[in-house]
Amino acid sequence: MDMRVFDLFKIGIGPSSSHTVGPMLAARRFLLECPDLAHAVRVQVALYGSLALTGVGHATDSAVLLGLMGETPQDIAPESVAGKLAAVKSSGQISLLGQHPVGFDVSRDLLWFKQESLPAHPNGMCFSLIRKDGSVTEAVFYSVGGGFICSAEELAAPAQPAAVALPYPFCTMADLLQHGHDSGLSIVAMMRANERVHCSAQQLDAGLDRIWDVMHECIASGLLAKGELPGGLHVKRRAAALWHAAQDPVDVLPHDALHRVSLYAMAVNEQNAAGGRVVTAPTNGAAGIIPAVLRYYAEDCHPSDPASGVRDFLLTASAIGMLCKRNASISGAEVGCQGEVGVACAMAAAGLVAALGGSNAQIENAAEIGIEHHLGLTCDPIGGLVQIPCIERNGMGAVKAITAASLALKGDGTHYVSLDQVIETMRQTGADMQAKYKETSLGGLAVHVVTVNHAAC
Repeated sequence: MDMRVFDLFKIGIGPSSSHTVGPMLAARRFLLECPDLAHAVRVQVALYGSLALTGVGHATDSAVLLGLMGETPQDIAPESVAGKLAAVKSSGQISLLGQHPVGFDVSRDLLWFKQESLPAHPNGMCFSLIRKDGSVTEAVFYSVGGGFICSAEELAAPAQPAAVALPYPFCTMADLLQHGHDSGLSIVAMMRANERVHCSAQQLDAGLDRIWDVMHECIASGLLAKGELPGGLHVKRRAAALWHAAQDPVDVLPHDALHRVSLYAMAVNEQNAAGGRVVTAPTNGAAGIIPAVLRYYAEDCHPSDPASGVRDFLLTASAIGMLCKRNASISGAEVGCQGEVGVACAMAAAGLVAALGGSNAQIENAAEIGIEHHLGLTCDPIGGLVQIPCIERNGMGAVKAITAASLALKGDGTHYVSLDQVIETMRQTGADMQAKYKETSLGGLAVHVVTVNHAAC
């Protein structure tokens, strides 16, 4: 499998990996690959399907403009975004890759095709560059979930073997378990060996530590931030107030540890909804689950070596995410929220079992439980915003991940449904799911709440 832990865990900004991070990367890549960029006089972007239907609420329009300016999700300062966008709109110009100014009218050059989808994926976009001599370069890109992008040509091409041979290649969990059986190694050890093909042990650990630092900082910031989230729904941040109330030593209840976990997850997703710095895990819409369970592990499980355990957690979680992306999807626009929150829950459950010393079989069992009990979960954000039900859904997903890990650790790893089988079930369920339940805001909770509110008026 030609995928790395840092492909799944990418540092970026909110509110969406597929609708914000992916389009920003695609816009920048389009210009980087364009010949004769210096003679450009105009650029036009057309958004299709889910990108068009929920793009405004997911900041796709903003992300495209930033990408055309040459910005990247991992490097841009979230606090600088508003000023950069305002400058484009007030001047009527955009500086391509920060070097080539051209006229840009948002109403003319950013097109929304809400009734059409490009053939390969619901998150499609077409870029056009027009030059002084009238020549045009066009390219189609797809944002396939978790900030991953593909050109139309790449998506249509047959699968290629991994660029570098891995010591423990795998396409299924059965492959990984067989490698473990044959070698006597844990999933963590095999994932570490695979990563070592690309970097040194020190570089790998530093990268994993950086991911955890950003996740931890996101939780901390979210537990302090107050006010109202942007977008027009007037959703108030709740994590900070609930966290403050949870510090009262008088009213302590047995389930308070799990209550704190849900607040960690909500804090992250409130930051995401506000366009803050987050890590795709494996997506932005599900970005709170893994950080929340990681903090639970580091603080409530009292590990003897928290740093090493966090690394083991992330490496194991990445294996589950890779399998889900390869054999099903992590795109809400493709398979619904089962591919986002469901996958994140499975990743977190597996990671927690690994960090607590569970066997390979117990890790697989935990991941299977995590996905199985999210099968059929729709993606129906109200108003096209990554707020309701997304924020609370992350809190619930984090708690379910801990429950899944507990069930697996208390068993011997034997179970009836395999992880490979449940991933395939998720893929088929997503294929059968009507498009209106897959990140379009045309069905489910999104429509029902709007209908009820209008009826009340």
